[in-house]
Amino acid sequence: MLNRVVVAPSGFKESLSAEAAADAIAAGVRRVLPGADIDLVPLVDGGEGTALALAAATGGRIVTTAATGPVGETIAAHFALLGGGDTAVVEMAAVAGLSLVPHGLRDPGATTTYGVGELIRAALDTGVRRILVGCGDSGTSDGGAGALQALGARLLDAEGRELPHGGRELTRLHRIDPTGLDPRLTEVELLVACNPYNVLCGERGVARVFGPQKGATPAQVEELSAALENWAFVLTRDAAVPDGDLRSGPGTGASGGLGAGLAALGARLLPRFDVLLDHLDLDTRLARADLVVTAEGALDLQTPRGKVPAEVARRAKLHGRPVLALAGTLGEGAGDVPGVDACHGILPAPMELAEALLRASELLTDATERALRMIVLGTRLPVQAEVSGTQRPSSVR
Repeated sequence: MLNRVVVAPSGFKESLSAEAAADAIAAGVRRVLPGADIDLVPLVDGGEGTALALAAATGGRIVTTAATGPVGETIAAHFALLGGGDTAVVEMAAVAGLSLVPHGLRDPGATTTYGVGELIRAALDTGVRRILVGCGDSGTSDGGAGALQALGARLLDAEGRELPHGGRELTRLHRIDPTGLDPRLTEVELLVACNPYNVLCGERGVARVFGPQKGATPAQVEELSAALENWAFVLTRDAAVPDGDLRSGPGTGASGGLGAGLAALGARLLPRFDVLLDHLDLDTRLARADLVVTAEGALDLQTPRGKVPAEVARRAKLHGRPVLALAGTLGEGAGDVPGVDACHGILPAPMELAEALLRASELLTDATERALRMIVLGTRLPVQAEVSGTQRPSSVR
């Protein structure tokens, strides 16, 4: 019997927040199991919705402020003060996320994390002792250069002129002057919740892996890769990083290299789920489930590399719980995610991306209903008896 269903999805990029996805799945579950106890656990991975989710989970609050957006305009942004008041959560996507970059301006060589630094500075103004920076859903690839500039570092070319914003400008970086950095940075614990699989440089560097998703052409990918190589070299030299590998260390490529930039300031780069999920008591809730439903925009070969469905499935399997994963698209490797017992795409028929994004909530609810009806049907099939190592159907009368 399916009496308790835990719904633990991620958000669907540029379509549904984690909360909206959880609500849509719950609606589909209720169509099939109206009496089920549904435990909604919308999950954040450091990207969109992280500040709001952690503020709600801890009894904290959201602080709104103006900051510089990814294409240089002033926007309304926010960060969270968690319950207790000593920790702030800066969600980089709230000020430098891909959803804030108009489609016609999607050039990761030009966008900036300057606003992230402004949010960190605003958090410092509140007197917190710890700042947690959530990385995910970024629209930038500047290595965190803009954030460092907002915090007082000067990025200079060979003639001593300040570099403008944008990752491609880092090709011309000659030296970094850190003397103007906000001195309060040394008085707080700076933590970065990131995907440890993301590295700054190399064949698996952020320019090559994520640049095309953010609008980069093949030529721009190579240009940006070279710029970030130079950034890693100069940053390591001038920020006097003692023992960290800013080029290929775990998490250095988080949010277009923001991880590397903040690591140079002394931040600790931590696996995002170890940092974020403790606030949600996920393991205890999974242990009580009869079925776990998770979801994300795409299920594919990248899913086991630090995505929400893979983490939910891993933790659910520690308690022996079955896992259903729903996704907007099922790509190569969708059926091979460790811990996921079944996966189901939400599109009932081919359709334009714009229509799918617009109808995402409806599609997710309908897909949940279809998948649950199949699961319930399976529970009603005759039990097969094992005879001499083979499966034989039981008699039906």
